[in-house]
Amino acid sequence: MSSKETTHVLTQAVDELSGMGSLKGLFHEHRDGDPLPSAKALEEIIELARAIIFPGYYGHSSVKFRTLKYQIGVNVERLHKLLSQQILAGLCFAAPSEEMEECDPTGKDNGICLECASTLATRLIAKLPEIRRILATDVEAAYNGDPAAASFGEIISCYPVIKALINYRIAHELHLLGVPLIPRMMTEMAHSETGIDIHPAAAIGEHFTIDHGTGVVIGATCIIGNHVKLYQGVTLGAISFPLDEDGNPIKGIPRHPILKDNVIIYANATILGRITIGEGCIIGANVWVTHDMKPRTKKYKKEKSDNIDLEFNHGTGI
Repeated sequence: MSSKETTHVLTQAVDELSGMGSLKGLFHEHRDGDPLPSAKALEEIIELARAIIFPGYYGHSSVKFRTLKYQIGVNVERLHKLLSQQILAGLCFAAPSEEMEECDPTGKDNGICLECASTLATRLIAKLPEIRRILATDVEAAYNGDPAAASFGEIISCYPVIKALINYRIAHELHLLGVPLIPRMMTEMAHSETGIDIHPAAAIGEHFTIDHGTGVVIGATCIIGNHVKLYQGVTLGAISFPLDEDGNPIKGIPRHPILKDNVIIYANATILGRITIGEGCIIGANVWVTHDMKPRTKKYKKEKSDNIDLEFNHGTGI
């Protein structure tokens, strides 16, 4: 291809790529002074939060108890600053243009956006003691549910479920506070890191654990009770999407499963739709469930080996 032909092809590609017809819904126009959410800053926020919640396991491993209050204080101050900035960025990103004209998104003049972002960050940090308490129950559940686990420290340091749940439980609180975009970014960071995909809007109770973790999907409208255990590859998804008169999915309706307390779901099971899995139910590996299950019932595929039915071992761990 000649130089002239190459120039023509490249120019044509640029024209097509920058044409508004092909960019509908795919282009975010930056406004002067309008910050954008930063993945790098969110990574630091998560690392700070992990170090605050589990000091000595994340962040500075050499932290001493006599200096712990100082170290946590420094981390909290840094967390508040970064989180305020990122919440501000999320608010600005989601706000219509006409609303942005009414406030100072840079915060230089103490604009309402920065004040709101700072307040939301403060409310999130005030929730960290309760988040730590709940995460401690998750650590206990992971330890008690895996005979291969040697200590709580091993669970906190090594198990992907704890990293995913730290992100999720922080993101969930931000979601409840009405913060846009940032919660989803946080849970997607955990998804990339651990292979566990939890939507920040899902409601998950205490003593929750996921053994191994990879491939688990928990949808936005899931409600999960206490003492629930999932294994790798479990999907808690939607079976269908009701459409509006224009053929588009209707947003915001409950469409994912409800799991009551003490439910166990084994590897690669798929639970779909707004169904209720009753308290104490056990769902076996590779099972497809689309209907309610009564409390304390079991659903699994029987296999036979030497004419002996295989049964579940609730303490399975690798």
